[in-house]
Amino acid sequence: MSANQVELVIVGAGPAGMAAATLAAQRGLSVTVLDEQAAPGGQIYRAITQTNARRLNILGPDYAAGGELARAFAASGAKHERGASVWQVTAERTVDYVQDGVVKSLQAGSIILCSGAMERPFPIPGWTLPGVLTAGAAQILLKSAEVVPSQPVVLAGCGPLLYLLGWQYLRAGVPIRAIVDTTDSADYRRALAHLGGALKGWRQLAKGLKLMRALKRAGVPFHQGATNLALEGTDALAAIRFTVNGSAQRIPTEVVLLHQGVVPNTQISWSLRAQHRWDDAQLCWVPITDTWGELDVPGIYVAGDSRGIGGAQAAAEQGRLAALEIVHRAGRIDRAARDSLAAPFTRALRETLHIRPFLDALYRPKDANRIPADEVTVCRCEEVTAGQLRGIVKLGCLGPNQAKSFGRCGMGPCQGRLCGLTVTEVIADARGVPPAEVGYYRVRPPIKPVTLGELAVAHDAALKRAAAQRDETAAEAQNSSAR
Repeated sequence: MSANQVELVIVGAGPAGMAAATLAAQRGLSVTVLDEQAAPGGQIYRAITQTNARRLNILGPDYAAGGELARAFAASGAKHERGASVWQVTAERTVDYVQDGVVKSLQAGSIILCSGAMERPFPIPGWTLPGVLTAGAAQILLKSAEVVPSQPVVLAGCGPLLYLLGWQYLRAGVPIRAIVDTTDSADYRRALAHLGGALKGWRQLAKGLKLMRALKRAGVPFHQGATNLALEGTDALAAIRFTVNGSAQRIPTEVVLLHQGVVPNTQISWSLRAQHRWDDAQLCWVPITDTWGELDVPGIYVAGDSRGIGGAQAAAEQGRLAALEIVHRAGRIDRAARDSLAAPFTRALRETLHIRPFLDALYRPKDANRIPADEVTVCRCEEVTAGQLRGIVKLGCLGPNQAKSFGRCGMGPCQGRLCGLTVTEVIADARGVPPAEVGYYRVRPPIKPVTLGELAVAHDAALKRAAAQRDETAAEAQNSSAR
């Protein structure tokens, strides 16, 4: 096996990636994990190996639990390539990445994509103003550097992360001006249909209730069932407006943290032309896989939240299951051993997902916060508004790919990652068809930025290697002839 060949390449060192790498390496596979961060953990366990006691106390036991995964990963023997930005994965299982300004490639026997989740867009009036961040971005600052806002904050939207961050901010001493919650009585009634699953997952339910009680005991004002959210300001955020029970509310603030759930990061699986489907429960695209996580692109698997939102525990179990199947196909274990080893992982995965339908129903983002009014910016890179998008639909634009040609929507540096779901839903709404009929962007490499200079250096290096190999082959042939 040459230096750039490896039995298993894993993209992402979050819970799915760490768990998969640990199992596969322990079973004798050569494993390389590529990750953009300087330390393992992904978004959920970001900086877990570099944190301190104070930060662990602020972030809580669920974050601290990532330490065990990270320690097992470090001891597994898997190779961890830090600061590696993957810009292309091919169906032939070549993985191209940039590290320290150098383009590198690996040829993999199998690949597991563990690229995790990203926050759902929250396109409301004023969401592009300075002073408006996502709750996830704010939590990254807290985890990686213990950076918190110096002014009182307003948390707005819905979902468990909103309460978790609020609880963590209380422990960090950050004043919370208000929580503006879009969850209303209709959401609770809808979620009741899934109460049985929630009770099976009672531990997660109890954690959520604990967070909410702590916030209310601290006197944080709650505004439940908020609608008509808008952010005011000219050069920077000045206030948040909303309506509760028909009454207009306005809270002056310099910092608002928005959140309405997370969605799978599917850019790489889309670039492989793998099949995806629209998940109406989670209102997002998910890749179609088999039981073990394999795409319809042979030898390439997806595990964790990039396969569908399930949380850190589910991600780790999916990573282990994908790794087990790869270990089996590599001939390290037989089918019976694979199935026996998979049984506890499958059971744990099923148990941790019991509560998911309840959460998906309770925290379903409102249409108005996903499908914005005409004046709201949809594509931040190219400054395309929802009204402009609806205008090109009237001209015959049928989907996101055509939107690029009609109005450059999705052609900026983020390549549609931030606007893709919104564009799908706005076009579907304007056409009066389901999102599944509209489709998604045709994602092409490079997935992440790579410069022409970096590619040129890699090309020159490849030419030199090829020339050296030819010279070596010619020398061997000459020596053989002389003998």
